Order: sequence, then structure tokens, then C-alpha cells
Amino acid sequence: MNELHIFETHDGSHSIFSDEFGVSYHSKYGAIRETQHVFIDAALRFKAVLKPDIRILEMGFGTGLNAIMTYLEARKRNLSIYYQTVEAYPISLAQVKHLNFNSILNMPKECNHVFELLHHCNWNEPLVIDSNFTFYKSLAKFEEVTIENYFDIVYFDAFAPNSQPTLWEAPLMQKMFNALQDEGILVTYCAKGEVKRTLRSVGFEIECLPGPPGKREMTRAIKPRKE
Repeated sequence: MNELHIFETHDGSHSIFSDEFGVSYHSKYGAIRETQHVFIDAALRFKAVLKPDIRILEMGFGTGLNAIMTYLEARKRNLSIYYQTVEAYPISLAQVKHLNFNSILNMPKECNHVFELLHHCNWNEPLVIDSNFTFYKSLAKFEEVTIENYFDIVYFDAFAPNSQPTLWEAPLMQKMFNALQDEGILVTYCAKGEVKRTLRSVGFEIECLPGPPGKREMTRAIKPRKE
């Protein structure tokens, strides 16, 4: 049985530790800081400079932190986001109620319901939250993703390679490459040399960026435009 334990990270926000996989869902140095740095700053804001309509594929819904912070950023910048997330092992709704993201993020009162709604809504059905955010979550394994040439961004937030190595190997990374439009990007907290070599082998160009607190580097991979 996979026991999950909520704990407080260094920025006061919660993460969850999985006994089965031996890893936490977010960095102990700050869950919100990590999401802000890796996914919001290095991906969403990077793309939003060029276009206001953005399609995001998230690999690993987990606690829902990446999704709710993306929603808040979309409202703040008046973006139009289609957000599709994939999760094979969802956390329980009871655990969702104990996560403190709403209070730590100073959630606007009119948005207080959104975080739980992301967890409570039906799987495999689109949900229009508002004009800024359409949400779709798939109860599936990462390997089952078959969409091609559709997304602008992949949030690759799988557990670390030493915990789930097959999720970081070429067959799945090829699926991620195929899922992106030309000039689409994949971002991940992981900066291991082997992972970067795998990303290059399937066609990505690699940018090594400064990492979030507790990590020296992170990775942004770009799908080149076809000549």
C-alpha cells in the first residue's frame, strides 16, 4: 500500500512524501518556490511573451499545485490556457483538504473553490473554469499519451529518475517531443546529464537554466522549428 504523508517545506507550503516511491511530490526547499521557478517562470511566462493562448500538457498532476498556480497566473496576465494533466496514482480527496496551498498562495476569495474543484472534477472530461482556464485530467499512465503536434508546453513533473527510471527514457521522451508543436518547450526540475542526453537524442535542443532553491540547475528543452 502506498502511504502518503503531508509535510511542510521550507517556504511554508505543503508537499507529500510517498513511501512506495521513496520520494516527495515537491522540493523540501519550498513547494511553491519550485513550481514558480520551474514551471511558471521558465515555461509559462517564457511562452506568454509570444502568445496569450497556450496549451499545456502536465505529466504528473500530483498535488495539483502546478495547475492552481498556472490558473492564478492565467488570471493575472489574462491568458487563455488549455491545461491537460496526466496522473496514474491520484491522491485522495481527504488529503487534498489538508493541503495549505489556498492560504499560502493568498487565494482571491472568488477562487477559493478552484483548487478542490480541480481534484473533485470528473476524469477524462473537459472543465471550463472561466475564460482564462480550461482543464482536462486523464487518469492514465504517461506511456498512454498519444497526442501529437498540439501543445506549447510540457510540464514534466514525474518522480525522479532513480525512482521511476522508465519515465525518463527515450520512448517516453519521444512521445513528449511528438506532443509539442514546433518551438514548443518541455521543462523539468531534473538536470541529470543522462536525462539531457536522452532529450537531445529524440530531437530536443537543451537549455540549462539556474535551478530552484536546493538545485544548481534545471532543464528547458525546445522542439526546433522544421526547416
